[in-house]
Amino acid sequence: MHDILLLLSLYGEAVFAGVLIALSCALLGVNLVLKRYSMIGDGLSHVSFGALSIGLAVGVAPMAIALPVVIIAAFFLLRASEKEHLHGDAAIALLSSGALAIGILVSHLFQTNMSVEDYMFGSLYAIDRGDFILSVVLALCVLVLFVLFYNKIFAVTFDESFAKATGVHVSRYNSLVAVLTAVTVVVGMRMMGALLISSLIIFPAITAMRIFKSFKSVTIASGILSVLCFLLGVILSFTHRGLPTGATIVVVNLVVFILVTLFSKKRV
Repeated sequence: MHDILLLLSLYGEAVFAGVLIALSCALLGVNLVLKRYSMIGDGLSHVSFGALSIGLAVGVAPMAIALPVVIIAAFFLLRASEKEHLHGDAAIALLSSGALAIGILVSHLFQTNMSVEDYMFGSLYAIDRGDFILSVVLALCVLVLFVLFYNKIFAVTFDESFAKATGVHVSRYNSLVAVLTAVTVVVGMRMMGALLISSLIIFPAITAMRIFKSFKSVTIASGILSVLCFLLGVILSFTHRGLPTGATIVVVNLVVFILVTLFSKKRV
């Protein structure tokens, strides 16, 4: 208990921002996993890494470059997945590997390795007041928009043709999900890093799907699991000095997924 109180006193703002980001990732993850776009978070995080590297190299605020670039990339991946000549997974692989290579080259040429590594692997304890405010504002925007358009997102997730027939602007809400995902990936990279942020999108969703079947139940369970795993991962990394926060959170999510999978199989 003493360690938890110490954690909150030292990094309370960072933990609060992390909870909001974890919740945002989980809610969007349900939609992305069900639509087989689960790897889009990984692709966008690599794009963000490339954009951040360029921003650091030219002396511009990294977020100011990363946010619009990643949003554009999200639209590109969304459009690519709708085209027959370039499947979504191929587009993600193309964009992901290219952006990662550009980021590594730029960071090497301009000697920005130390700063870029913070974004590549993440650090909850490196979040400053500016990062905190930006993360909270953007995460709250994601959560509010998701709740406001929950019914529309539900409709386009399960049956786009039916949703379109009932007058829903499918492309508009697909674009909304793409933008929300892009924003969440960018703000979450400071905490989790480019290599691990996609895990917060995937793990809570697929774990919740092992327990529940309805979209609403899965969405709620995914959010709860994501927050609990995040907090447990942060506590473990803080109490066991030296454990990287992002990796610890991912391992906690992995262990929970394995336990839930084993339990659900035994029930059957």
